[in-house]
Amino acid sequence: SALEQVGLYLAEVMRRSDRRRDFRIVCPDELVSNKLGAVLDVTNRAYVWPTGPNDEHLAPSGRVVEVLSEHLCEGFLEGYLKTGRHGIFPCYEAFVLIVDSMVGQYAKYLKVHREQPWRAPLSSLTFLLTSEGWRQDHNGYSHQGPGFINSLLNKKGSILRIYLPPDANTLVSTVDHCLRSTDYINLIVATKQPMPQWLSMDEAVAHCAAGASVWRWASIDGGQEPDLVLAAAGNVPTRETLAAAELLRRDLPGLRVRVVNVTDLMVLGSRKHHPHGLSDSAFADLFTADRPVVFAFHGYPSAVHQLVYDRPAPERFHVKGYIEEGTTTTPFDMLVRNGMSRYQLAIEAIRRAVLPGADGDARIRDYELRLAEHRAYITREGDDPLEISGWRWSER
Repeated sequence: SALEQVGLYLAEVMRRSDRRRDFRIVCPDELVSNKLGAVLDVTNRAYVWPTGPNDEHLAPSGRVVEVLSEHLCEGFLEGYLKTGRHGIFPCYEAFVLIVDSMVGQYAKYLKVHREQPWRAPLSSLTFLLTSEGWRQDHNGYSHQGPGFINSLLNKKGSILRIYLPPDANTLVSTVDHCLRSTDYINLIVATKQPMPQWLSMDEAVAHCAAGASVWRWASIDGGQEPDLVLAAAGNVPTRETLAAAELLRRDLPGLRVRVVNVTDLMVLGSRKHHPHGLSDSAFADLFTADRPVVFAFHGYPSAVHQLVYDRPAPERFHVKGYIEEGTTTTPFDMLVRNGMSRYQLAIEAIRRAVLPGADGDARIRDYELRLAEHRAYITREGDDPLEISGWRWSER
């Protein structure tokens, strides 16, 4: 998984900082569960009481603070950063909201701190959110909650960064960038599950630097002005958007579709509100000036609408995301329940592109039949069919 690669990266950070001992990970009892166990090949969990023969990776010198209290982890890391040292806070996505009020106060502290010329920069407070809501095959509804994004969007843009890397290489690049940054609150959303790798490392670094880009290898517009834009932010939305683009390429080859991926969420907002915001001309280069945009988003759709509200023609953004429809179910059924499956994205694209005649209607009926067949299949088998779970991007 992408997080296993981040685990290897963080292990190297631990190794290189061993002499200075100025980097720690705070984590609410979830390090191995979050696929970051490679770190324990380099250091241990901090523990000063006597240990028994069955205890693993516990030592007074350990630089992983693992305690099942998000409040304690947040307080530990805030204090540690204020001493001039460095760290990262991996946490299950649904439970990071437990420290929302603490982060709100730290955001106020950072704002005032940055206004004082005599204050030295602090290493950024970086959250790495895992066990995201789209893959809760066992834990279910209680573990589905992307609201921390919405909470942070209300903080000062000058200190806020939100990243939704689509694959392992972009995730590693993003973590590297965030750990080098100062005086920010960084939010990174990742997944523990194996996912496709879309970009080479060089491509990932360029994509992260841009914040958002057109994925021409996935677009079906021949370099022309598209009929509509399919956009995505987040690893699961990216996969479903590409699957929808592939459906449209196969079934409606005359439809011109541009695929845009967003990894730095704040580029969507106006530069008046956030330094990462794209200019209106750069925004139009990605999303066109007037074509409909079907946007698959990791979190609540309201977050994207909040960011694009003062862009030209914001009403053309049709955002699909988490709408509080959840249970313990299959991964694809979670998407269907929230209207963000590949078939529903393709249906929305056809309707928004105003395709004339029977072609569009026939495709919609076909995709709706596929959804009905999927419902019958998971009721019978308890799992997604291989054509869904085993889907891979195919070249033209």
